[in-house]
Amino acid sequence: MQRRSSSTASQVDWITVGLFATLMLAGWLNIYAVVYSPDTQKAIWDLSINSGKQLLWLVLAGVLVFIMLLLDVRIFQVFAYPIYGFTLVLLVLVIFLGRDIQGSNSWFDLGFIRFQPAELAKYATALSLARYLSDSSRGKLMKLENLLPALLIVFVPAVIIIAQNETGSALVFAAFIIVLYREGLSDYLMFLGVMLITLFLATLFFKPYINHMMIGVGIIGGVLAFFKRRKQHEVIVTVLTTLFGIAIIFGVDFFVSKVLKKHQRDRIEVFINPEAHTQDKAWQLTQSKIAIGSGGLWGKGFLEGTQTKFDFVPDQSTDFIFCTIGEEHGWAGSFVIIGLFVALLFRLISLAERQKTKFSRVYGYAVVGILFFHFSINIGMTIGLFPIIGIPLPFFSYGGSALWSFTILLFTMVKLDTYRKLVITI
Repeated sequence: MQRRSSSTASQVDWITVGLFATLMLAGWLNIYAVVYSPDTQKAIWDLSINSGKQLLWLVLAGVLVFIMLLLDVRIFQVFAYPIYGFTLVLLVLVIFLGRDIQGSNSWFDLGFIRFQPAELAKYATALSLARYLSDSSRGKLMKLENLLPALLIVFVPAVIIIAQNETGSALVFAAFIIVLYREGLSDYLMFLGVMLITLFLATLFFKPYINHMMIGVGIIGGVLAFFKRRKQHEVIVTVLTTLFGIAIIFGVDFFVSKVLKKHQRDRIEVFINPEAHTQDKAWQLTQSKIAIGSGGLWGKGFLEGTQTKFDFVPDQSTDFIFCTIGEEHGWAGSFVIIGLFVALLFRLISLAERQKTKFSRVYGYAVVGILFFHFSINIGMTIGLFPIIGIPLPFFSYGGSALWSFTILLFTMVKLDTYRKLVITI
């Protein structure tokens, strides 16, 4: 690797750092708003409440930032596969040795903190996929022999996480489709993938019309195969996708009723018909909508949220932290927070595109995909646009494990970007 002519600090993208710091500060203040009680009026840094504990996690996240910026940038590429392999071992071990929390064996209880390997798995998968695709001989995803290993890198940890009954965390791995598309996955394969997802959702919503749907899938598949008849590999993919689509229609009911756990089935029922379960299964979603809607344009004011104070919304410090933003800061405050996230995502895309090495570019898009998935799904589920799958809002939700994993994920990219003017060799 060529010697650098300037210090790391001068090359750091301070816009990204500023957005990160702003989001973390806003998240900390909103966690305090959730736990604040007018009766006790404990200080925001009091370690007996969640905001005080989160402050400790924030300080340690700052230490992680400092460490990440001091590391040799070649470490990420050299140790990508070892980190990935180590993470797979942890994912398997936690099934047998982890603590059962709400029916999910996905946490190691270390006494002073609980650690979820699934958070590390996102980071490890991003590094491993970047390492694999940075090999120029493997980067042409139009070729099936190059695409399949890339898909395995993504799907293996996701499948193990599903075995932990942590379906929400496993779904995050769908975010890596953004990376594959940027690196050459064909529009046609993307179209077929979107069609399969749409078919799965349609089957949930329109179960009485299963026979009609199967006929429709067969006709669409036949038409696509006819127009692609001169491209043999696409004809094969179309036929296989059509058969897989029909299998989805047959298998959705079995999957939902026999494979999913009761709480997972409840979430699907709430997503499909929330009005029918407002007093039981959809209580959390209903109260979430009430809290956000009650904020109006400008909100009720910091520490003035009534839905928050009376604990109407479960998990409001973690998965439903956005309710506090909507209630206390209204539409205007929500718009600002969403704007900060969007600004961070666009900044990361800009960073990824200006990299000289493919490893850094691929990794950058992996970071974009993971943050975008968490941000959009978390906010979407609080207002009923997506099923409740229990994933945190980056830099806002309470907890050290998620905060540290997002910090490491982001600042690995910041560190890689400090070498954007050089060609990294290992």
